[in-house]
Amino acid sequence: MKSLFSKVLGSRQGGTLLLASSYVLLGTLLRLGLLVASAGSVSWGLPTFAALFVGLLFDLFMAWFLTLPMGLLSTVWPSTSWLRLPLRAAWIFGAFLFTFWKISEILFWEEFGVRFNFIAVDYLVYTTEVVKNIKESYNLPLIIAIVLVVAIGLFLLWRRLGFVRRWDEGAAADVTPRWRNLAVLLAPLLAILLLAYFVGRRDLRAASTAHTSLGERLTAGLRHMGDPQPGWDNSYDTELAKNGEYAFLAAFWANQLEWKRFYPSRPDAVAQLRTSLVAQGGEPVSADLNDITRRIKPVGRHDARPLNVIQITVESLSAEFLGCYGSPDYAAKNLTPNLDRISRESLWFSRCYAGGTRTVRGMEALTLSIPPIPGQSVLRRKGCEDLTTLGSVLRTQGYDTAFIYGGDGFFDNMNYFFGANGYRVVDLPRQEAAGKKATFGNAWGACDEDAFGWSLEEADKAYAAGKPFHHFVMTTSNHRPYTWPAGKIDPKLVDRDGGVAYTDFAIGAFLKAAQAKPWFKDTVFVIVADHCASVAGKRELEIRKYEIPLFIWSPGNIAPRKFDTMMSQIDAAPTILGLLGTSYLSRFVGSDALSPNFRPRAFISNYQKVAVLRPDGLLTVLKPVRQAVQYKADLATGALTPLTSPDAAAVDEAIIHYQATDDLFNHGGLQNPAR
Repeated sequence: MKSLFSKVLGSRQGGTLLLASSYVLLGTLLRLGLLVASAGSVSWGLPTFAALFVGLLFDLFMAWFLTLPMGLLSTVWPSTSWLRLPLRAAWIFGAFLFTFWKISEILFWEEFGVRFNFIAVDYLVYTTEVVKNIKESYNLPLIIAIVLVVAIGLFLLWRRLGFVRRWDEGAAADVTPRWRNLAVLLAPLLAILLLAYFVGRRDLRAASTAHTSLGERLTAGLRHMGDPQPGWDNSYDTELAKNGEYAFLAAFWANQLEWKRFYPSRPDAVAQLRTSLVAQGGEPVSADLNDITRRIKPVGRHDARPLNVIQITVESLSAEFLGCYGSPDYAAKNLTPNLDRISRESLWFSRCYAGGTRTVRGMEALTLSIPPIPGQSVLRRKGCEDLTTLGSVLRTQGYDTAFIYGGDGFFDNMNYFFGANGYRVVDLPRQEAAGKKATFGNAWGACDEDAFGWSLEEADKAYAAGKPFHHFVMTTSNHRPYTWPAGKIDPKLVDRDGGVAYTDFAIGAFLKAAQAKPWFKDTVFVIVADHCASVAGKRELEIRKYEIPLFIWSPGNIAPRKFDTMMSQIDAAPTILGLLGTSYLSRFVGSDALSPNFRPRAFISNYQKVAVLRPDGLLTVLKPVRQAVQYKADLATGALTPLTSPDAAAVDEAIIHYQATDDLFNHGGLQNPAR
């Protein structure tokens, strides 16, 4: 080992070896420091000492991975002495980053008692708020100065030991072919990517997902990054064995948090959720208290004629953008004449709240009918296959089900999720492969008119085949960079206003074209937003920025009326099925909002914080570490007043719904019961 170290040190990769050694040294010191800090909590048995060894192995692996850029730079960089300065600067920069990450881990451990996880990933999402919090909580200039001193100190240490001189001399004399250096450096990376590819392909095949791309297979495979991480009964032993940077990457791909470690919990959460759901409608199919499966029987429409369902999910459509909501900022702009007309002709749910802040969160709520559990959306998680969805329910009843998207559904794992849950995928790459070009597009894909045109074609095909259909249509145009075909809307409208106006125009044109189709009289159109345009603000949660439109329009089938009861996005699927008069097996957590036993409430979240909002304005927020806070919310203004006397029943309600959903997903309790 010593001779190998000496051989590599005396080559052009000597600097890479020293940088990797610095990383391992920092990681070892951090692990020993955390051991001392948690001395009263670790087991001090075999797992504790195994954790130190396993942690070293993870550190060595990440040392290779994180110094790979330095290795590649050293391979191609000339060995001339006067060009060494850029390599020195790159080395110092690498050491600076490593030191900064380790100090960040110390601060993260101090607050959460664990290595990096999805909370750390979440910080990347809310960069502005996090940077502001760091500036207010820590002496950032001092921290940066300390990090810089440590980075330079590491270089001076290796120089003092004579290692830097060996590197310089070896680099000048190294005659090893550069291609050989590149092969040695990149071979492990290639092996990892190949492993991820084949694991991902296996998962995709098991989910019966066809037409997958290289990127989709790699993404599916990389979701298994968390599998090699150790796990012992003592959580502190487990955390000691982890490498912070590896844990961060694994959390990024796995996209989830462990509920019981970070949030308030109850041992009977699933059983209590089952009781709540049964009280709102449906008959349990088993005596198992941890099984929420219910048989839902129709209580409304009993016509044997099946109705088609076309769901138009509109990108970033806040309720306030629509004139029918009467917002003082938007009503006078008249951006949505078509949707305003539809509101008067529809079953209009005027107090509907989105569950999350991104498109995948909206898709999750609208298909799976579950509240937004902490971390990233279920769409991006391992185990997102063969779940109970609106599509799976209708597919068992003979419906043609399709996900229609104007962009590339590889983004955010949408194609994989829909393909693995009973939907055909119709997206831009597939249309282009079939010889159909977009008439207008931007970075997000084809314009809304194109996507709606594809929807008309798919509906025509299903009708010709004699099948009822359910198509989930996702729009793209109401999103930056806000571009659309010329001549469609007032040319004075730009940016968000123009995006809203064009989407309204495209929806109006689509519905007009649909009215000329033979299947129109048997079709229910659902128009709903995936989420609002923005949820940023100064308050814990900006409740007004979760308000979205929901219209169910079907002339001759569903009578128009305004429904003012508070509901959540997760209630859309059960409500649609109730209007269809469908009997089905349900594992939905949402409920039919039109049922006489419906309990009004809304579920809202922002990755870490999950909350339940009641019609009386009581807002219960659950967040790490095992915190529950409550506010009295002004539903008209969004103002929040902290409550000093908590409502224990409301806290229990929030815990029951979120913890039980998390537990059910992780243990197969949301799988399609009719599969």
